[in-house]
Amino acid sequence: MKYFILTVLFIILPPVIAWGQDWVVPEERKGRLSTFPFTDETRQSGEKLYLTNCISCHGNPGKGNYINLVPSPGDPATEKIQRNSDGEIFYKLSVGRGQMPSFRNVLTGDEIWHVVSYLRSFNKNYVQKVMQIITSSAYPGAVIMMTVGFNEADSTVIVRASAVDEQKTVPVTGAEVRLFARRYFGMMVIDEEKTTSESGTAVFKIPAGLPGDKEGNIHFSAKFADEDLFGIVSKDTTLMAGEITVPVSLLAERSMWNNVRKAPIWVILTYTIGVIGVWGFIFLIMMKLRDIYIIGSFIQGKKSSEAI
Repeated sequence: MKYFILTVLFIILPPVIAWGQDWVVPEERKGRLSTFPFTDETRQSGEKLYLTNCISCHGNPGKGNYINLVPSPGDPATEKIQRNSDGEIFYKLSVGRGQMPSFRNVLTGDEIWHVVSYLRSFNKNYVQKVMQIITSSAYPGAVIMMTVGFNEADSTVIVRASAVDEQKTVPVTGAEVRLFARRYFGMMVIDEEKTTSESGTAVFKIPAGLPGDKEGNIHFSAKFADEDLFGIVSKDTTLMAGEITVPVSLLAERSMWNNVRKAPIWVILTYTIGVIGVWGFIFLIMMKLRDIYIIGSFIQGKKSSEAI
């Protein structure tokens, strides 16, 4: 028994101790800043993203109605969370920990900053600092830029990376680039990681039949795999690179989540037979009870007549 208790403590205590510790963000990530100023537009966009991805655990900011979990998700409007730097909030949203999911493959970098923008709107003392330029240790003193284009002839997305300084613009070579496409439930990785060529380009093959919207548009996001070397750079753009898709209501066809009239036939039959079976069983029990009552009454009457 003693060894069993020790084993249980050995399994349970480390996570509990870890949960009780502060969430330490790497020093190089704490000072990260948004490349654009927070505006009413970014806050409104961030609110929509928060309501979709965060409210189920953190509740409404400032209301204290977050879910009861261990560790506690907390209210984003409280001083405990607001005292984090922009870089710390961005890092925690991106990486996640424990029951806090990672959103870096669900939201683009700009979208995560929009969420930060929304959260900061609950801090009346907050003053934003904006990163003016994005630099790279591989190209000191230069600003790294990306462009994303579509080649309809061979269904490829071309990402070009350049380093710009006061004197010249040179291609960023040998950089691993990742490309994502927005889907209904997050971001889909397009092709494999590609390395930029001598001209600073990386070419990604679009899967055949990749659905777009009703006009064939797809939202793409490109970023460097090695952000420590080439900088935290991403490029979001919308390209007419997908199959034209007319949205069909999830309730249009028979399905498990539809109403009674549109439910699958086998579900309707199973439910109907089940209900009939249950009520039939109840009716059978009632009839048996009736028979027992009649037999009991008959025996009681017979005993009474014999006694007379």
